[in-house]
Amino acid sequence: MNQALPESAITHDSDFIIFGGSGDLSIRKIFPALFWRFLNGQITHNFRLISCMRNVLTKKEFADKLRPFCEEALKSQFANAASWESFLELIQILELDIINEIGADNLYNTLRPKLSKERPCVFYLAVAPKLFGTSCLLLKKNKLVLPQSRVVVEKPFGHDKKSALALNQEILNVFDEGQIYRIDHYLGKETVQNLMALRFANVIFESQWNNRYIEHVQITTAETVGVEQRASYYDSYGALRDMVQNHMLQLLCLVAMEPPSRFNADQVRNEKLRVLQALRKIEDDEIQIGQYENYTQELNAQSNTETYVAMRVNIDNWRWAGVPFYIRTGKKLGLRASEIVITFKNRPHDIFSEQGENANDEFPNRLVIRVQPHEGLRLHLTSKKPGPGGMRLFPSELNLSFDETFAERLPDAYERLLMDIARGNQTLFMRSDEVLAAWDYIDPVIEKVRKKSPEIYSADSMGPEDKILIKEGRYWFDPILEQKE
Repeated sequence: MNQALPESAITHDSDFIIFGGSGDLSIRKIFPALFWRFLNGQITHNFRLISCMRNVLTKKEFADKLRPFCEEALKSQFANAASWESFLELIQILELDIINEIGADNLYNTLRPKLSKERPCVFYLAVAPKLFGTSCLLLKKNKLVLPQSRVVVEKPFGHDKKSALALNQEILNVFDEGQIYRIDHYLGKETVQNLMALRFANVIFESQWNNRYIEHVQITTAETVGVEQRASYYDSYGALRDMVQNHMLQLLCLVAMEPPSRFNADQVRNEKLRVLQALRKIEDDEIQIGQYENYTQELNAQSNTETYVAMRVNIDNWRWAGVPFYIRTGKKLGLRASEIVITFKNRPHDIFSEQGENANDEFPNRLVIRVQPHEGLRLHLTSKKPGPGGMRLFPSELNLSFDETFAERLPDAYERLLMDIARGNQTLFMRSDEVLAAWDYIDPVIEKVRKKSPEIYSADSMGPEDKILIKEGRYWFDPILEQKE
């Protein structure tokens, strides 16, 4: 069932303790990811998976709740009749009331028999951010903050810089920075990591990766869903806090960062931090916000919260001076897609102009990096049309589809990130100074947005009519025209 793992993929026997173990994040993402890694052989029978919850479920109730989100794995070639039962044997369910500290002694007694410096002890706080500090203090009080302990926290990491500083301090009062894993699942996606390989392992791209050859960059993260059950949370955050401060800026950093001297956590994060510190203050006409129609009906209240943001971002350094980065994200858009589009400058001299062929002006070279769905890379080129009739040019493309190239499934982002935590690899996790630098940039943007009323846009559109790119004679490279089902 399991293939031999490369040495770099092998993980030490570990304990994963999930606070909020019956919550939505745990059931939909964390435990299904752990099940896939169990089927793959990275999680062995020596692991312990402990689901801590305030309102305790029986093992059968928990399994029945979890199973629908593991059906894809159960139907895969990696599973057999015994796989599900074997995985469930690793899971223990414990009562834990974080606020009233009910069950904390039982957690310590459960972990104690196998506690050792060689065995990572991962505490995943799948709870509301307001409980992060309380959870950490509970662990300290019950002698579970050990050299091998690691704590995982989800976004949103703060509501602004002030709250992020306070939240950071609450956790740092208990854990060292090297023990804290601030998770952004976008960084675990295969294509996002391939972006670093594309740039730093291929001189053909890295030599062109600057303002001499690149005209502009577009980063799009489009969602078809609305706020759904997250309405009250989302209305207090909006697209800027929910998506731009973390996902979008992290993607921008990976595109724009300088090559690190070595591929390790601190070197990579140092370079991302330098990008964030080089972001120019945004002007009023460089941001556009929108709100999808019927948002206020879903919320059942009046609101100016933005569900769509488009921005022109400028990076003031030698590599990117003069190259605009356009980013946009929104809900209830025409399709679900995350894409990075690198548009290269036109050729300096057109030898085909006398023949009336100027296809490169209309169809410039582009590198399209599709993060989701249909992960892959596409390089848009200009070629000659086959047959007689002179030099007739037309746009063509080289297509690297991960679905077609890699026969096996691509692991979900959470699978990769969970195993990185077990291995103690922080490369794909945000450091505290990164988080604060992102808030330094976003807080003034939010102040500007407060003065604007969002434009209403139709669901299934790609947001309100563009007012940013059009001023510069550009247009959004719309993934709705490019998506291949």
